[in-house]
Amino acid sequence: MSERISSFRDLRVYKKAFELQQEIFALTKRFPREERYSLTDQIRRASRSVGSNIAEGWQKRRYATHFVSKLSDADGEQAETQHFLDTSLACGYISAGEHLPLVCKCEEIGKMLGAMMAEPEKWCSRFRKA
Repeated sequence: MSERISSFRDLRVYKKAFELQQEIFALTKRFPREERYSLTDQIRRASRSVGSNIAEGWQKRRYATHFVSKLSDADGEQAETQHFLDTSLACGYISAGEHLPLVCKCEEIGKMLGAMMAEPEKWCSRFRKA
């Protein structure tokens, strides 16, 4: 964490989550119409929730427990996104070549979130009382 972070938008994990959600949005445009109100909506919602929970957590970093709770929610959403990617592959809506890089991005986001949750004081320390 050597670079200056003044907003959640500066977080590498947020940038990766935003990139993931955009890739999934583009990919799901070609899903079958009958999936519009089920798998398509679910995977889009889950992937968008990763970044939104990171953003909310950043704003709640005054309290480490709130910060960690929102990051935990983000981690849960990336795992849910992985599940929907697996489902999309199993249904034949995406290829293995499309599936693997997206799952790898989810896993990378999960590792980054895990590191942040393991040491919240690195992210919340400016608000700690002396």
